[in-house]
Amino acid sequence: MTPVEGRVPTRLTLANGLGSVAYGIKDNGFSTFLLLFYNQVLGMDARLVSLALLIALVFDGLIDPLVGHVSDRTTSRWGRRLPFLYLAAIPLALLWALLWSPVGAASFPVLLASAIAVRAAVAFCEVPSAALVAEITRDYDERTRLTRTRFLFAWGGGLLMLLLAYGVFLPQAMLAREGYRLYGIAGAVLMAVTVIVSAIGQHKWVGHPPPPRPQATTGGVRGAFAEIRECLGHPAFLVLMAAIVAAITSQGITFSISNYLLLFVWKFPPLALQLYPLMLFASVVGSFLLVTPLQAIFGKRDLAVWTAIVGMTFWATPLTLRWLGLWWPDGSTQSLAAMFAFTFLSNMFSVIMTMSLWSMVADVVEASEVQTGRRSEGTFAAGAFFAAKCSTGIGIFVTGLLLSLSGMPANARPADVSPAVIADLTLTYVACIAVLATVVSLVIRRFPITRRDHEARVALLARAALADPEAHTMHR
Repeated sequence: MTPVEGRVPTRLTLANGLGSVAYGIKDNGFSTFLLLFYNQVLGMDARLVSLALLIALVFDGLIDPLVGHVSDRTTSRWGRRLPFLYLAAIPLALLWALLWSPVGAASFPVLLASAIAVRAAVAFCEVPSAALVAEITRDYDERTRLTRTRFLFAWGGGLLMLLLAYGVFLPQAMLAREGYRLYGIAGAVLMAVTVIVSAIGQHKWVGHPPPPRPQATTGGVRGAFAEIRECLGHPAFLVLMAAIVAAITSQGITFSISNYLLLFVWKFPPLALQLYPLMLFASVVGSFLLVTPLQAIFGKRDLAVWTAIVGMTFWATPLTLRWLGLWWPDGSTQSLAAMFAFTFLSNMFSVIMTMSLWSMVADVVEASEVQTGRRSEGTFAAGAFFAAKCSTGIGIFVTGLLLSLSGMPANARPADVSPAVIADLTLTYVACIAVLATVVSLVIRRFPITRRDHEARVALLARAALADPEAHTMHR
């Protein structure tokens, strides 16, 4: 497609954002409930659950970049990305429902196969959808506008399922198997509908045959991997990959340990559990409103640096004060209210940080195009998703280790867990997220692309297109 000049139409922005609902449902389910479900409900060892999810990421290491590369080179009459969205939506929904209703007794092989299948189906939906951000517009700020909308829908999808889980499927029984089965079915329906509607909503703009591309220099599979390696080895992208790994690992630990904290540390009553997703979504709305004006002041890079530290500080403070004996009693109104306030601010700044990182991924496309003559939106989106998925899996694996090392028993009730176990768990968790936030802020300082750099490259590519339109068409 030809990039949109100026402001991207609101209808297109919303349609593109809607496609990330499925990813949000998957990410929230994997991070928040899957470890709890297979460990506390189905009785699997937490270390085995974490290991299965981590091994599944090895397959993502091949699937994501290949999906991105193939979508970059697809030449259908519906464009490069839409065929994947239309074809993968229903299989994704079926596989998601099966993950929460395993056939027979839960086992390591069953969980591993299901996790691999779901992750592959998500890649076929989300990688092409995210690649459209850089394809739709080259504008530095409009890419953030598209990215923040994708984040709003992704968080909205995940938190809607969280709200349904706490308020409808698991309101009085967090450890009830039937509730998780219904949770899986509802998520599957929502995934299929949003992916297909997103594809239909974007069809007018992106559903056209793409211009021809230059062929890989070495041809075949070898040439495909050579192109992928060349793209993902770009210095700016390597910096982003490292920052994303640290940021999403911290997020993965936080999400997967959250239900343990809510049940065993903060002792949330049912009403607080039902209000919690609404508070989280309100914080994401705050991120949506603040990221653009803050980016105009600080730029994407510096904004990511500072919000990484600020978000971590707000999240770690209640746990640290509790460990020091300076917090209100667990389950008290004061404790719950203060925890809600700190979580709101922490999540708002943390989401701004991740929005900035993902918007920066799109800006690497032109930096690579200047060097290679190719636009590889899908490959870069896939590389970022690979880093994010691996990091989520690492975060879940780390949570499994923290639970095991702290002595958290399986099938436990909050009243039966020793305070020493809770203290060890919270202290090691705070240490992990503090280290990871520091890593993010130090690494992302090295990202070399500023607003001025990006706009200079876009101008250079525009001049090249005017000087040699045929060559420019081939390079696209």
